[in-house]
Amino acid sequence: MRAAVLEEHGEPLVVKDVDYPEPAPDQVIVETEACGVCRSDWHAWQGDWSWVGAAVPEGQILGHEPAGVVAEVGEDVETLSEGDRVAVPFHLGDGTCPHCREGRANNCETVVPLGLSGVAPGAFAEAFPVRQADYNCVKLPEDVGFTEMAGLGCRFMTAYHALADRADLRPGDWVAVHGCGGVGLSAIHIASALGAHPIAVDVRDDKLERAEELGARATVNSTEVENTAQEVKAIAGGGADVSIDALGIAETCRNSVSSLGTRGTHVQVGLTTGEEQGQIDLPVDVMTMQELDFHGSFGMPLVRYEELFNLIAQGTLEPSEVLGEELSLEEAPETLASMDSYETIGIPVITEF
Repeated sequence: MRAAVLEEHGEPLVVKDVDYPEPAPDQVIVETEACGVCRSDWHAWQGDWSWVGAAVPEGQILGHEPAGVVAEVGEDVETLSEGDRVAVPFHLGDGTCPHCREGRANNCETVVPLGLSGVAPGAFAEAFPVRQADYNCVKLPEDVGFTEMAGLGCRFMTAYHALADRADLRPGDWVAVHGCGGVGLSAIHIASALGAHPIAVDVRDDKLERAEELGARATVNSTEVENTAQEVKAIAGGGADVSIDALGIAETCRNSVSSLGTRGTHVQVGLTTGEEQGQIDLPVDVMTMQELDFHGSFGMPLVRYEELFNLIAQGTLEPSEVLGEELSLEEAPETLASMDSYETIGIPVITEF
């Protein structure tokens, strides 16, 4: 089968023929119908995350935002059959640890990230295996398409968990979103749909225009103002209730925290680059005196998918609105490389394998 392989960090992915996977007893093989190209793939391609012991090995098949059809079923799998339409969250849990038993595979004690670990080949390929498939595969409602589901495997569902669960978003809240890539635009759309007032912050006018289309009440181009945080505070009438760093660089993280009003909540979604290596200076005294909350947010608990699907069925959320261009597998290497300069808008999705 064909796959896009990370042969050397920083060099273009190589599209080539590889062996078709065989399912272990607990696994299914999913034939890929769609897979998003995410900034986390870019981090992996760059060789990031060595500082947390999570550097992605060379030889890896990337791709962690897939939807597809079950093609083969391991002998121990009980709840899935050939032909089932499924999505696969990027955080593959073991299904047995205390967090998994609560449905929180995103906090699994032995989590394996799909497409970002040597033992979990990803979905930049015609097919890929899923460990503990009974636990990790999410059956798709018939009215949710493969392409729109690709974003739900990582960026869209991550934004939903960050806002609805970690920030406890309420209607009427002012929400500043720093960085309008795929997860940032998803956060804009979700915040608006849930009755909040999103403020989009970025350095590119084309991304800010897309944010307005998705429901942003106001936009801030950080290159055109003297103080980004103060600009957000002025728009929000004293400070944002919730602020998200959807990029993961020092500037956006600090701006996000500094955008908050008293007792506001910052949510860190973006993972850092080789420049920060996970370490960012923050205004701790201000955070203390204003009782600001700082939360991390990683993926989304599996038990939350039903609510997400219900909101999509009701028309409240429309993940298809956040999608970017559709790609062939051959176009994935160039699209990934373009993330060096933040050129992609929305969630690009591979639909031709």
